[in-house]
Amino acid sequence: MLARRFILAAALSAFMAPALAADLIPVTVGTANSATDIAVYVAEKKGFFRDEGLDVSYIAFDSAAKMIAPFASGDLDVGGGGTSAGLYNAVARGIDIKIVADKNHTPPGQGIQPLLVRKDHVESRRYKTIADLKGMKISTAAPGSAASTTLDRALKMGGLTIKDVDQVYMGFPQQAVALANKAIDAAFTAEPSATQAVNSGSAVRVMGDDEIYPMHQLAVVFYAGGFIKKKPEAARRYMRAYLKGVRYYNDAIVNGRLSGPRGEEIVAILSDKIPIKDNSLYRTLIAPACDPDGKVQLKSLAEDLEFFRAAGQIEGAVTLEQALDSSFAEAAVAQLGPYTRGR
Repeated sequence: MLARRFILAAALSAFMAPALAADLIPVTVGTANSATDIAVYVAEKKGFFRDEGLDVSYIAFDSAAKMIAPFASGDLDVGGGGTSAGLYNAVARGIDIKIVADKNHTPPGQGIQPLLVRKDHVESRRYKTIADLKGMKISTAAPGSAASTTLDRALKMGGLTIKDVDQVYMGFPQQAVALANKAIDAAFTAEPSATQAVNSGSAVRVMGDDEIYPMHQLAVVFYAGGFIKKKPEAARRYMRAYLKGVRYYNDAIVNGRLSGPRGEEIVAILSDKIPIKDNSLYRTLIAPACDPDGKVQLKSLAEDLEFFRAAGQIEGAVTLEQALDSSFAEAAVAQLGPYTRGR
């Protein structure tokens, strides 16, 4: 009798499993293959997305600017990365994309996209201060990206302007390779590629972006308008799961490093999900700062938009309010309650 019950239960379980999987709502998420994607990966690993009835799949991009076309076509529901002139131009053209939550900002001690200069330039004294960047080939991820506003502020510290340097654009892993090959002189490289370049001996971290541009809204979570309109319940569920991931991740951070009680677990998740497979690297990198309530730095977003406008990179009439929707994060926090470390 017991054996028959076991067989019946196993058969029932096998029958129900596909149905349960079919009931999950598919959500396609764009990632940047950087440490700032960690909260998404934590939410997946801990089952927070599945708990919310979501089946999340990923597409990797070199920069958030390259996510705009798939957002417009409906091939991408959620994305994460730096704000850019391209984002605001897309909104101005009527493409429905919304900034919905924080993905990374730069409080003191957590600047994850520092200014790196080739080590040979530092050792030869070609580079001594910011003013020595004049004439150098400097890389950011993409034209009109959030890093370009950091570069502008850094150059001003040395009495320079954008016209005094040669800007080139490439993804963060490619920047680390280009520094090693001496194809570029300096770069604003995000973690984990930044620490990888420093550990390899090809570059020196000369200044953190938290020093150059404190509380900079460096990366955000985007929702496609179609996702909001066609799958509003999924959009609400995704934000709850995402913020659970953010809060779980925040418990691992002590003094800007992944040295808290959950540190080794987070290190393992990063090593599993990001192409760079080096646990020792993740233990030493600067941990991205992400607000446990998903709040974005409005002042920083407004200042960056005005920078893009002044640089002639904004092609139409657009306001920050057109690109912003904080309602999903606010609703999630109302349900989750205030963040309490370790809860």
